[in-house]
Amino acid sequence: MRELTGVGGLIRLILRRDRVLTPLWVLFVGLVPVSYVAAIDGLFPTEAGRRAYAAASGHNGGFVALYGPLHGSSLGELVAWRAGFIPIVIGLFSILTVIRHTRTEEEAGRRELLGSTVMGRHAGLAAALAVTMAADLVLGAILAGGLVGQGLPATGSWALGLGFAACGWVYAAVAAVAAQLTGGAGGARGIAIGLLGATFVLRVTGDLSGLSSDGTLTWASWLSPIGWAHRVRPYAGEAWWPLALAAGVAALLVAVAVALSARRDIGAGLLPQRLGPASAGAGLRSPLGLAWRLHRSLLAGWTAGFLALGVVLGYLAAGIGDLVRDAPAMSDIMIRIGGVRGLVDSYFSGLVALFGLLAAGYAIQATLRAREEESSGRAEPVLGTAVGRVRWAAGHLAFSLLGPAVALAAAGLAMGLTHGLNTGDVGRELPRVLGAAMVQLPAVWVLGAVAVLLFGLLPRLAAVSWGALAICLLIGLVGPALRVDERLLEVSPFTHLPRLPGGPMNVTPLLWLAVVAAVLAGAGLAALRRRDIPAA
Repeated sequence: MRELTGVGGLIRLILRRDRVLTPLWVLFVGLVPVSYVAAIDGLFPTEAGRRAYAAASGHNGGFVALYGPLHGSSLGELVAWRAGFIPIVIGLFSILTVIRHTRTEEEAGRRELLGSTVMGRHAGLAAALAVTMAADLVLGAILAGGLVGQGLPATGSWALGLGFAACGWVYAAVAAVAAQLTGGAGGARGIAIGLLGATFVLRVTGDLSGLSSDGTLTWASWLSPIGWAHRVRPYAGEAWWPLALAAGVAALLVAVAVALSARRDIGAGLLPQRLGPASAGAGLRSPLGLAWRLHRSLLAGWTAGFLALGVVLGYLAAGIGDLVRDAPAMSDIMIRIGGVRGLVDSYFSGLVALFGLLAAGYAIQATLRAREEESSGRAEPVLGTAVGRVRWAAGHLAFSLLGPAVALAAAGLAMGLTHGLNTGDVGRELPRVLGAAMVQLPAVWVLGAVAVLLFGLLPRLAAVSWGALAICLLIGLVGPALRVDERLLEVSPFTHLPRLPGGPMNVTPLLWLAVVAAVLAGAGLAALRRRDIPAA
């Protein structure tokens, strides 16, 4: 027990530091599904209306990719389905919280300072996990209590809340393991968020495969904690054993994290850092060359992920047309949205929007790499030469600008080419899908520019740029269901993009978004020229 000495004090310290952020996050995310009850009940007050909505939405590839499988047409089942993206938000919150209070503390030197007092070796890890998992559980309880208060069955409400909390526990444990592997917080976040993205891809692949005629990849969703939360089946004959599976995996990962923590030195990671050559090559003689060396692995990973996911999703699009033959009752709905071609266009439109949000995450991560270089002290030797601040930062920002373009092009090419080969019309499908993917870029650049602004103006709050991405996610999830004011929806740059493929192309909002991104990034670079480095 000596290894856990001081856990109580560290828990109180974490709660004090996060006394504003964590309660706001827990309350807001926990109450989002509660808002769906009145919205869905108002839009579809009759059972017949809900059945028609479920028939169309539950077989729409874009909706299934975002929300997961729809198990029925009752009010509770529709609410649980519309909340299907929230486990990803909870997982991201859990990852960032655990790493902020473990790896970031070591990187800043505070962990070593506290370790010189009467504090056990694993106290910091235990405190971070305890606070994060307790926050996930409170969030689940708020969610369940709110749904019960709206008249939904208590059993299904608690199943939904506990499923989301258990999903957060798994990703908190994933972050605890990642924090032991690398020597920096940025690397740990990259590993944990990468695993979050990979498990989301597995869930999407499995659920979309269930829409096709063969369903050969449905097993993939069982490899994802997000899929486990959906398989609890709230309000649809609850299955409780996925909760035990999630709790067991979380416990196993925590045990692994503790074992790894006992084997490494404070401030170091278990993954060996490869030593570079004694002298720099010609490619490292410019800030852009140095940035390429730092960003190339990140760019390759994101591009490969987008490419692989695009191939899978493009292949599944060919099976969407089978829905009309397999479900004749949907014929009228299909006609209203443009027939089979309209359904496929809707499928790709939802997917490219999802890829756009993911690409925005990459843009933010690439931008924050410059902040990591500054906080670790590696930027000062570079800036001590003839290299100016803006030129140094521009090397990193080139990857914030062009990296998402490469990743989105890979996804668009993969989806368009795969679907075109399946339908025998590559010449038509490839440019349509590729163009729809690239249209997401101006909105992606706006979120990347927000990160640039915070990095230049308020560097200690640069990580808050992830909150801008979370707001865009929540607006996309909550806004349409609640029919909120148009001005609130317009906060997200993604709401201004044309709905492609299938919709009309409007260049004007794209130009305005590009201008906004340029202004924000320019303001951030101007602030960078005038502040201290490193930031006090």
